[in-house]
Amino acid sequence: MTAIWIDHPGAITAPSGTGVVGLDTEFMRRNTYYPKLALVQAAQDGERWLIDPLAYAADADLLALVSGQTCVMHSASEDLEALAPLLGDFHVKLFDTQIAAALGGMGPGLSYQKLVAAILGIDIPKDETRSDWLQRPLTASQLDYAEQDVAHLAELHARLTESLQSRGRLDWHAEDCARMVHRAQRNRTHPDPQPQRGFPGAAEWPAEAQARLRRVLVWRETTARAIDKPKPWIIDDAHALALAQRPASTPQELFDRVKGQRALRGPQRTELLELLCAQARPEELADLAPVPASPKGSAKHAVDAMRQVVQTTAEKLDLPAGLLCPRRLVEEFAVTKAWPEGLLGWRAGLLQAQLTAMLPD
Repeated sequence: MTAIWIDHPGAITAPSGTGVVGLDTEFMRRNTYYPKLALVQAAQDGERWLIDPLAYAADADLLALVSGQTCVMHSASEDLEALAPLLGDFHVKLFDTQIAAALGGMGPGLSYQKLVAAILGIDIPKDETRSDWLQRPLTASQLDYAEQDVAHLAELHARLTESLQSRGRLDWHAEDCARMVHRAQRNRTHPDPQPQRGFPGAAEWPAEAQARLRRVLVWRETTARAIDKPKPWIIDDAHALALAQRPASTPQELFDRVKGQRALRGPQRTELLELLCAQARPEELADLAPVPASPKGSAKHAVDAMRQVVQTTAEKLDLPAGLLCPRRLVEEFAVTKAWPEGLLGWRAGLLQAQLTAMLPD
């Protein structure tokens, strides 16, 4: 291993000014809501650091390392979530190599190992992906794996930047990366206020039941964060839907219906029962965003036509159709007739006029 193990503050030399730093994380998430950050890997100008956030408060070192730099990461969404406690409100200037590869015509969802092999012809280890990264000391195999995860990011950045530039897609990539960073920061501090919209099966429910579902889902999110347990341990989707549609009316009935929910204890059941028994207030119903229904009839026919346009456009641009426009957003647009937030920016320029013309009357 050539990487430097960092377990105390001030041991990382200041960035040299190249403007590019490779970043990756190792974290565990088995029985908690929040990922438990176990290791931060960083690389710049041939130097590599393995930062141990279990040994000391590494936020100052990490912020000094990334400030003013382009942070090169691969499939960064979960890493950004794991790094959130260290980064705080700092806005990362992200270059995501997985997104860059897809925009460069290499296909969707390429793993880091496959990307390194395809571009650099280097085989790197994969056998420590499921390791216990919270153990100390880490094994030699773990240390090598962790180092390799950042060793090639600078070269990938250079090669992929050339590819994006030749295709005129640097702005597209920058936009997608900025959106990913914004989404991670927003979700950290502002959970989805209308989570019921993700359950199309509730679209035909009365407004009162939809409001109750929203109430339960918001409470589940808040509780999961407060006690740091996975949301399904508090109440899984099936139970949430069943209780919102047909609420329990007594503590015993609720207890009988939620058996097996591992983190739903007496205090949480009391809170949940109160939410289920409460009548929806007029202002609550007024603030309720309706659940988009699954496309039917003319909307379903419109979706089929829109998806063909997306597929044709994607093929012309040598892009994955799912990257250009996921199916769920086509369906949402056909039903709500409101252009989805996820299709703003460069995607709107390519698709909005064509898809809008296909909306059912």
